[in-house]
Amino acid sequence: MRGVCCCCAALRPRYKRLVDNIFPEDPKDGLVKADMEKLTFYAVSAPEKLDRIGAYLAERLSRDVVRHRFGYVLIAMEALDQLLMACHSQSIKPFVESFLHMVAKLLESGEPKLQVLGTNSFVKFANIEEDTPSYHRRYDFFVSRFSAMCHSCHDDTEIRTEIRIAGIRGIQGVVRKTVNDELRATIWEPQHMDKIVPSLLFNMQKIEDFDSRIGPPSSPTGGEKEENPAVLAENCFRELLGRATYGNMNNAVRPVFAHLDHHRLWDPNEFAVSCFKIIMYSIQAQYSHHVIQEILGHLDARKKDSPRVRAGIIQVLLEAVAIAAKGSIGPTVLEVFNTLLKHLRLSVDFELGDGRSSTDSAIVSTGSKESDERIVQNAIIQTIGFFGSNLPDYQRSEIMLFIMGKVPVLGTSSHSLDTSYLGDLGTRRIQIMLLRSLIMVTSGYNAKTIAAALPAAFLDPLLSPSLMEDSELRQLVLEILHNLIDRHDNRAKLRGIRIIPDVSDLKIKRDKITRQDVSFMKKHGQQLYRHIYLGCKEDDNVEKNFELLYTSLALTTIELANEEVVIDLIRLAIALQDIAIINEDNLPVFKRCGIMALVAAYLNFLSQMIAVPAFCQHVSKVIETRTVEAPYFLPENIFNKCTLPKSLEKHEKNLFFLTNKIAESLGGSGYSVERLSVPYVPQVTDEDRLSRRKSIVDTVSIQVDILPGSNSEDKVSNTEEITFEALKKAIDNTGLEEQEKEKRRLVIEKFQKAPFEEIAAQCETKANLLHDRLAQILELTIRPPPSPSGTLTVTAGHAHYQSVPVYEMKFPDLCVY
Repeated sequence: MRGVCCCCAALRPRYKRLVDNIFPEDPKDGLVKADMEKLTFYAVSAPEKLDRIGAYLAERLSRDVVRHRFGYVLIAMEALDQLLMACHSQSIKPFVESFLHMVAKLLESGEPKLQVLGTNSFVKFANIEEDTPSYHRRYDFFVSRFSAMCHSCHDDTEIRTEIRIAGIRGIQGVVRKTVNDELRATIWEPQHMDKIVPSLLFNMQKIEDFDSRIGPPSSPTGGEKEENPAVLAENCFRELLGRATYGNMNNAVRPVFAHLDHHRLWDPNEFAVSCFKIIMYSIQAQYSHHVIQEILGHLDARKKDSPRVRAGIIQVLLEAVAIAAKGSIGPTVLEVFNTLLKHLRLSVDFELGDGRSSTDSAIVSTGSKESDERIVQNAIIQTIGFFGSNLPDYQRSEIMLFIMGKVPVLGTSSHSLDTSYLGDLGTRRIQIMLLRSLIMVTSGYNAKTIAAALPAAFLDPLLSPSLMEDSELRQLVLEILHNLIDRHDNRAKLRGIRIIPDVSDLKIKRDKITRQDVSFMKKHGQQLYRHIYLGCKEDDNVEKNFELLYTSLALTTIELANEEVVIDLIRLAIALQDIAIINEDNLPVFKRCGIMALVAAYLNFLSQMIAVPAFCQHVSKVIETRTVEAPYFLPENIFNKCTLPKSLEKHEKNLFFLTNKIAESLGGSGYSVERLSVPYVPQVTDEDRLSRRKSIVDTVSIQVDILPGSNSEDKVSNTEEITFEALKKAIDNTGLEEQEKEKRRLVIEKFQKAPFEEIAAQCETKANLLHDRLAQILELTIRPPPSPSGTLTVTAGHAHYQSVPVYEMKFPDLCVY
């Protein structure tokens, strides 16, 4: 014993003598192992003495720390560690208190070696499983001290790293000890999490900054992991999050936001993204929605920050939902979209100058502000699209309806985004961005039936006139339609409007048209035709518009065309050709030539798809003639800046696709071609569609001759064939019973299948034709009708109705009996 006489030593308590004996005269010699074994045996044999042994060791250690006898301090801590590992009795509780008191003394010292020594002893203690929980023990001091060590700023780089590693290992020990204790809830209190989490993130961030300067870090080996604070901090952070439960998840995540805000790590946001990837992969899958809710809440809290900060938060949200979408995200699906759409509107508001985004007292130019807001908007769209595209199909269809319901269009419900204060420009921006997000959501969506992909609640606002006001909106609408109609991935094969020499080389994939798809086309086909027809008439169309319109027609042919739809598509194509020929809308020459090229490309595709030789021959002949005489009527030329004609009024009919030739070729192959000569009339407004009437009953008799008899090619020839004898024969209905029966059958079939607008248009065309020719040949004065609206005599079943108004159909001054 050092400095103690033999008589005094004999009078000292045995436990003190045993403790004194483990210390050598020279601390360099280390712990006296033989005496340490005696002390251990005594402690195990008399566990009631453990508290006194611990108190005496603590007294000696405190004295040695003050006197800077660090050699004896090391010996004392080694002895404490061995006693702690050897004794597991109930009496170890008081000994632990002495042990923790000594560890605290070491951590409070300013010597790095003593701090590391105390940390190592605490880590060993943390790995010991106690038999009974301690209800009075708290680790507040150790949390604070270890967190401070994690932020060490020692001048020596090696010592600073050593202290930080010790602090991280100490935090890891506290987490393990408290989680295994019955009182584990105390560590999740906000005052502890606010120290632990930022300390770990600080070390992860610092090393990442260093790695970013020297290049990508290599995967660390086992030895490097122990010496790398970033790796150790990340492992500790993952372990902490992995132990989090439902009740304390938010307490562990909120300090992350505070750290990122304080250190301004949202712009750039690489570290923020990596942090939340760690969080999402470390927590239990069923708690993912908690993290997403916290991100959404923080986005709301920072809604007036600079655009780049908001964009950084949104990109973090994108990474989070990308991981969560693979598992369970609970009830937050609509909340995510609601919040993102709200911020989309705010971003447009800021971009247009109506809002004031509070930046760091910096004055930015209008141009840079707009570009920054575009970054926010693109991040929102990308998040919406990515999130929606990763949802299962049943949820994706709901999200499609949800987003479409937010698009501001005329006639929609109040659920759409309020853009009244944004003006026309702001409304258009919102429309474009929501449609772009819909493109991403619908990408890869493959419904079993087209009715499931395009329900009326989705199709009606999508094809609204409000979304046809400029070329970009029309392009987005068509791309959405392509995503939903194309169920066999044929769109890539149709890319680029062109004359395809052999469609079979494209290896188009298609299935037999289902009954549900046939029903859909009967119900909604006119809407699709109308959208394509009116889209071609717009004077701001560019090449991409024509290409998308061509693709729409081709995909409809592949996915939805039976014989009836084929006839409707041909009628639509001829109507488009008439737009270019007649030019009632005063379109420029380029647009008219573009329409002619679109019709040529589509009819070439259609003729080869239905494989009717005579039809193919007619289309090929027209294309060959155009190649020689009018190359600007072909897509390969008109969209490559070819020379345009000054006028299109003097072209020969052999440059056009003729209805009678098409009818003749299809009729020989079994197609019902009577409807081909009925001019296509689009549904102009929703009110027209609502007022349209189908056939009243199965049997309808109408005393007006509206049989199709004219087409775009032989209108003039049919007019010239009307003579006095022909008129007399047409008016005289005696002795023509068989013809009348056939005529009635065709009329009934017409009224059963054709839309009302077509019937009205045909009636007006026939009446005008008769009126003009009668006036020329007979020079008669035609008696005006008794009422401003025409009347029909209708026989329905056994009932006979007279003077039935034809729903505002205005006949010319001609009475037909």
